[in-house]
Amino acid sequence: MNSTTPSSDDKKLPQEITIPEPPAKSMKIFDKISKYVTHAAGRPAAFITAFSVIVVWGITGPIFKYSDTWQLVINTGTTIITFLMVFVIQQSQNRDTLALQLKLNELIASQENASNRLVDVEDLTEDELVVLKKFYIELSALAKKEKDLYGSHSIDDAVRVHTAKRKRKSSPKGGVEQSPQ
Repeated sequence: MNSTTPSSDDKKLPQEITIPEPPAKSMKIFDKISKYVTHAAGRPAAFITAFSVIVVWGITGPIFKYSDTWQLVINTGTTIITFLMVFVIQQSQNRDTLALQLKLNELIASQENASNRLVDVEDLTEDELVVLKKFYIELSALAKKEKDLYGSHSIDDAVRVHTAKRKRKSSPKGGVEQSPQ
């Protein structure tokens, strides 16, 4: 495929990309807090602190005669912390996933032999992902047969080869073969 001929997976690019409004101040604050909390929660000091709280709570059991209130303190505390951490960690995970997807999209888009159809692969259904996985397993097997570590195969390459094979099989013997476009 030469660079002047558009491929079948080229999509029309928008003439003008609009830049979204900056996020509200509350979102910026939540982002900053989220980054700080997720970073702090992943440190050894956070684990040591949590473990120490549990040890102190356990030691104070006999003092409070293992009362319902004593149990309620740890249950309520851990429930509140867990509830809040779910949202903070999910926000952080969403941001990290989006950043990773954008980086991967840039890598795919920058490679001449890569199929641009994979740029939005995260939006496919589970069944579509299974079909793609099977296809890449077949490409892997093909690469093993060729014993070529540096060969490049993409969905578009496979479609072109398949189309060429079908045309060769269907053309009459001795007829003029047409190259795939």
